[in-house]
Amino acid sequence: MSRVAIVGAGWAGLAAAVAAVEAGHAVSVFEMAPQPGGRARSLAAEGVAGGDPADRLDNGQHILIGAYTATLGLMRRVGVDPETVLRRQPLALLDQDGAGLRLRAGSPLLEFGRAVWAMRHWRLSERLALSSAALGWLLRGFRCDAGWTVAQLTAGLPARVRAEMLDPLCVAALNTPAPEASAQVFLRVLHDALFSGPGASDLLIPRRPLAELLPEPAWRWLQQHGATLHTGRRVRTLEPEPEPAPGGGWRVDGEVFDQVVLACPPAEAARLTRAVAPGWAAQAEAFGFEPIITGYVQAPGARLAAPMVALAEGPQAPAQFAFDHGALGLRAGRFAFVVSGAAPWVERGLEATGQALLTQARAVLRDLGDGAGNAVRLERLVAEKRATFRCVPGLARPPAQIAPGLRAAADWVEGPYPATLEGAVRSAAA
Repeated sequence: MSRVAIVGAGWAGLAAAVAAVEAGHAVSVFEMAPQPGGRARSLAAEGVAGGDPADRLDNGQHILIGAYTATLGLMRRVGVDPETVLRRQPLALLDQDGAGLRLRAGSPLLEFGRAVWAMRHWRLSERLALSSAALGWLLRGFRCDAGWTVAQLTAGLPARVRAEMLDPLCVAALNTPAPEASAQVFLRVLHDALFSGPGASDLLIPRRPLAELLPEPAWRWLQQHGATLHTGRRVRTLEPEPEPAPGGGWRVDGEVFDQVVLACPPAEAARLTRAVAPGWAAQAEAFGFEPIITGYVQAPGARLAAPMVALAEGPQAPAQFAFDHGALGLRAGRFAFVVSGAAPWVERGLEATGQALLTQARAVLRDLGDGAGNAVRLERLVAEKRATFRCVPGLARPPAQIAPGLRAAADWVEGPYPATLEGAVRSAAA
């Protein structure tokens, strides 16, 4: 039996810990935050003790897609039924009037083609342009010049096609605006959504707090299976054993382990490896990051045209998407407005962002009634300033393997996916 240390209890760390326990290893998990979950967690539940769990807010509105098979499989392994905690629906990219792309159940590729031609508010030339571009991507194996941005990939398409479909899909998937986002990674996401079988492109929207999707069930599962779990503990030192075994040997704060998995933010991983793998640490330190801002809005009695709607962003309209928590089985009258690629709004300040979100909310929410717009209020504004790495062309992400017995598991290690929950979970199997 090997002794394995997992540094970090985000989704990658939890996946690595579960896999190590299943392999028969003695596992210790070190998490510096008060609770597991990393960048996809529920916030501290102030005032929720003994109350309705639906009152718990998350650090941001997350969604999954049906192609996230590793994540869904991990949830099942720790006792979570994805069909219970996630609302599954065919991909729909609808605006506040309910118009837009709407797939049905069935083959995602065929449904995408049908749905594009059903966009009756688009001109014939616009539908034909997108269909032709998609066919070209298919014939080229969803590959392009590694140096292209999404804006370059889609430059020949009509402005409305880019503004209403491709740019929102890009920022939702990569959290990087189209002018800077990697076209090759964007095409990989499209490929997996369209070619991974029926249901692969389905949207899976949480209808429970994020903590209940994986962090808390996985933590309980690890406890029940004998893992040693630490929260509120930041690892200070990582040193190789003076005479390691052939497979490795490391000291974590002086405690000896056969293997160590770094499932922490890149800055933490770089700090811990600077003395033992300086080249790898330099790569981990070189990331740029993109923020995400989520505004939770209270509007009693209001609704959206769909559980998730795409919004037209602009100088006074920060959010690209809004979610109706009441329609998702969470708190009725609560809405999450999501600002991806939010660097310009972080620079403008959270107060200005909050005021702009309120203005945007009043414009898109339905059934407010006369004068009811005054009742719309901002419940909480959550800014994750390092929500994801900037997914730009040519980004050199560090490999998972660092040294014998030492590797990294995180959505930012080398791999084909952007910073997603699926990328994090899959990295644990590297």
